[in-house]
Amino acid sequence: MTVTDESGVLCRVPMRWGDMDPYGHVNNVEVVRLLEEARIAALGVPVGTGDQVEPPLIPFFSALPEGTQALITENRIKYLRPLEYRNTPVEVRVWVVSARGGALTLGFEITDAISRRACVRAETQLAFFVPATGTVLRISAEQQELLAPHGGARVFR
Repeated sequence: MTVTDESGVLCRVPMRWGDMDPYGHVNNVEVVRLLEEARIAALGVPVGTGDQVEPPLIPFFSALPEGTQALITENRIKYLRPLEYRNTPVEVRVWVVSARGGALTLGFEITDAISRRACVRAETQLAFFVPATGTVLRISAEQQELLAPHGGARVFR
């Protein structure tokens, strides 16, 4: 899959010198951190977990009820080529693959800012848990409407 239709939103996420492994590539664990930072830039800070200074590109997390936990239920990552450390942010495109029931699935593509080549493609599935009631929060019609303009294709079939 190639993200040629410019679906979703584009986030620029800084790399850190310490993200490198001994081979000069960004370590696979740090790739997951880059995905997390892009997810927060795209959807916002989950309610009650930090201060949202920069507005999110898609204000989804702020639309959740107070106390709702955004939990990762699955990560799938395909490493296409090494992501080399650069002292410039990587570009991470984030789009909505699916938003129904109690699950939100996001697609990601990390692109090297210098070579302009995709290095990583991934999908992350989230569920929204309400500890006070012990239930999974279903994604409402209004929330689906908010996410709909940012939809794109699945990364994995």
